[in-house]
Amino acid sequence: MQQTPKGLRLHIGLFGKRNAGKSSLVNALTNQKISIVSNVAGTTTDPVEKAYELQPIGPVVFIDTAGVDDVGELGLARVERSLSILQWVDIAVIIGNVNNFDKTETDLIDYAKKLGTPAILVLNKTDAYPVSEEVRANFEKKYGLPVAVTNANVEGGADSLRNALITLASDHISEDRLLVGDLASAGDTVLLVTPIDTGAPKGRLILPQVQAIRELLDAHAKCYVVQQDRVKEAIDDLKNPPKLIMADSQVIMDVAAQTPDNIPLTTFSIQMAYSKADVIEMARGTAALASLQDGDRVLILETCSHHPQKDDIGRVKIPRWLRQKTGKNLDIEVFVGKDIPADLTPYKVLIQCGGCIVTRRHMLARLRAARLQNVPMTNYGMTISYLQGVIERVLLCHPDALQAYHEALEEFSSHK
Repeated sequence: MQQTPKGLRLHIGLFGKRNAGKSSLVNALTNQKISIVSNVAGTTTDPVEKAYELQPIGPVVFIDTAGVDDVGELGLARVERSLSILQWVDIAVIIGNVNNFDKTETDLIDYAKKLGTPAILVLNKTDAYPVSEEVRANFEKKYGLPVAVTNANVEGGADSLRNALITLASDHISEDRLLVGDLASAGDTVLLVTPIDTGAPKGRLILPQVQAIRELLDAHAKCYVVQQDRVKEAIDDLKNPPKLIMADSQVIMDVAAQTPDNIPLTTFSIQMAYSKADVIEMARGTAALASLQDGDRVLILETCSHHPQKDDIGRVKIPRWLRQKTGKNLDIEVFVGKDIPADLTPYKVLIQCGGCIVTRRHMLARLRAARLQNVPMTNYGMTISYLQGVIERVLLCHPDALQAYHEALEEFSSHK
């Protein structure tokens, strides 16, 4: 409970051929034996994640991936998984050596550049394949990336990479958007409505609720936390109206009924769309829900795997409310995991969870994939607010998103 959640950590992926030394470098960077190291090619078959404090960057996650030159049916599946991770990591570390540096490494470099992913090129195993400063500088000039020279088998052999990571993170990685801090200032009072349902771990709040409380404290704002049956009472208790009310999406209709029009209102999940993704684009995607027809396919995306609850929000509630609202016979599917299907075109709309366990870059990668295939994407909070008839009310905090929603409504209605 004292560690920074993974979704708020910088994710650093290591990519290269089998036996390039990825696992050894992860172990050297963390000073721990995280990944199994062997001279046998293909030892790492599935991604291995390790949370670590890399000072002065702070909390990071290293991801050791399978070799991108793997073979066979299973090997190609591992390659696909490694490349999918490259799509959303914050920093890509591409590892090779001067002895057999070829198209495998250059393809990784080109792919990282195409994705706009900050990258570092590593010339590894310098005990076997020495690298002069001239050679290192030539690689840097040719590929346009910072080049680190490493030998994970000796103490300090990964220092060049560690220093390159620190420099790259400092110069090219921007901080995530705040969840709620942009809407509140020092001295403001914010009312958080946090129902305790079956999805909340015993003795704890769910992550977005905890994050909101922490951000408000960091902003020196005042935080008032209640359940939905105490909203009007809480407002009446306050000498001045709260600057903002932020509610769990599942009770937003009840909370809206208790909230005067002059008090801004939003949901945790809508703020997740702002913080983790693109609230304007997801508002456009929400408008697609109004044009669903019989037989249309809807894909619900969850980034975390959890044991489904009896009245699970993604698997039960949203499908039920969506069918009730539209009155249509919809084909609704649920896909769970950090990857998403390669082909999204069969679906009329994608409904993404809040994404609290993944990074902003990860969520933006999903949005990018949906955009390239011309499939609208929204998220749980916007979907529920639409289904409960309060979407325009809660988007007032984001005027550009509200305008995008209205414009998309007209566009989708003209395509019916």
